[in-house]
Amino acid sequence: MVVTQRAARAVSATALLAGSVVLGTGAAAAVPSAAMTPSALPGASARPDASALSDVSALRGASALPEPFAGIAPEADVSHHGHVLLWGAGLKVRMRTENHGPSSLTGVTVRVRISVALAGRQELPQSCLRADRRTVLCRTGSLRADGVQERRLALELRLAGRPDEVVVRVDTLWNGGATDRNPRNNDHKVLAPATGDEYVF
Repeated sequence: MVVTQRAARAVSATALLAGSVVLGTGAAAAVPSAAMTPSALPGASARPDASALSDVSALRGASALPEPFAGIAPEADVSHHGHVLLWGAGLKVRMRTENHGPSSLTGVTVRVRISVALAGRQELPQSCLRADRRTVLCRTGSLRADGVQERRLALELRLAGRPDEVVVRVDTLWNGGATDRNPRNNDHKVLAPATGDEYVF
């Protein structure tokens, strides 16, 4: 059988691709197989010439390999700060929410949980709703990544009884799937005695 130089180059390129493997889920690495090297093919040169290598590069560029960083979640740093005040059966929660980036967010859902039950009827801001007897959820709207845009929230809650103290937990329920590597500034637990004083978080 007569093998032309063009046929040898095509077979060499195909053999190199057949001997490559994909390692991991996000990166591709070419590992030539010893059994499929060009020197093992009849009539092929032991070292493929430049045109054969360019054929391999063209084929690799046409293949649908995954991008190295495809599917990685954005990163943001959401913070909630404010104060809690308890007097009689009334509980006041004031806070501001910011995003220190590096990615902007289309919105954040803040969760406020109280250690005692809320009264049956509440007057809540339009951005808030009751999730259960002790939990209120509030949305913030979009937050830019520069930290200068803040969203303010004011809750005037009525409790079912008149406790001597309450524990209020404030945290982020949803941030659009972003990674937050600094949870200390958006996850707070505040003990508020019924003194009418402001307890800061």
